[in-house]
Amino acid sequence: MDDILTEVPPPSRFFQDDLNNFAPPSPPLPSLFLLLSNPKPIEPLRPSLLVVAISSPSLHLFHHLSDKTLIGSLILPEIPFSGNHIQPSVYDKSCNIYSIDEDNEQVILVSIQCSVPAERSLLVAKLLLGDKIVPERVLILDSLQSQNFRGRLSTDETLSFKLETSSERKSRDEGYGGSPLLKGLDYYPSGSVVDGLAAALLGSCQMKNIKGALCVSWPEYGTEVISLLSSLLHQNVLLGPTLEFCTESNNGDGYLNRIKDLELYT
Repeated sequence: MDDILTEVPPPSRFFQDDLNNFAPPSPPLPSLFLLLSNPKPIEPLRPSLLVVAISSPSLHLFHHLSDKTLIGSLILPEIPFSGNHIQPSVYDKSCNIYSIDEDNEQVILVSIQCSVPAERSLLVAKLLLGDKIVPERVLILDSLQSQNFRGRLSTDETLSFKLETSSERKSRDEGYGGSPLLKGLDYYPSGSVVDGLAAALLGSCQMKNIKGALCVSWPEYGTEVISLLSSLLHQNVLLGPTLEFCTESNNGDGYLNRIKDLELYT
């Protein structure tokens, strides 16, 4: 007599994919959109440089950048506005867009102060490099993720690497198109990868033949990384000497408070 407790059950009449047909489909995510205070709404903004800050050190720097003007926001409807301040704050979950005028050239800064899901990265890149903003060059600032790096990383060591589009590298090699975005910086090691919004933005630059560069820095938090990025921005003539980063600590500075908390446990 067969043992019904240990007997292998018969195969299901349905495949696993077929079982999902009985579940209601997930509701579609709401559309993203840009809100810009463009004085000429018919014409796109054409900055000489578009800087997208994703890493915490770069967000801290641009939050304390003097002489910047808020000109718009990138709205992700799935991210609630509750808890945000009336004036831009480092605690807000938002994507603010700023403009600065330096030597009669417009530079647009985008501060990504919220986590952008991987499935939304291409849409965000499409908006920032779409019909409303047409930059000549693009600089992306992100943090290096240890799981994506082929090699050992120490929290006591400050590192930064770059990746470039083919048009940016060609302009540098042929000696035209202005100063290189990240001159003197080593290339990202072979075998290491970049993902998320930074990869989507750099890939869009490559597809649109825009001169673009990505800077990844390590570690994710630390005053040394702030100093490194500040030096890179000034040395590469991205921001003129008249623009200063006011990085003095204060009680409302979430980034520096986070650094102090981490130092207690390291």
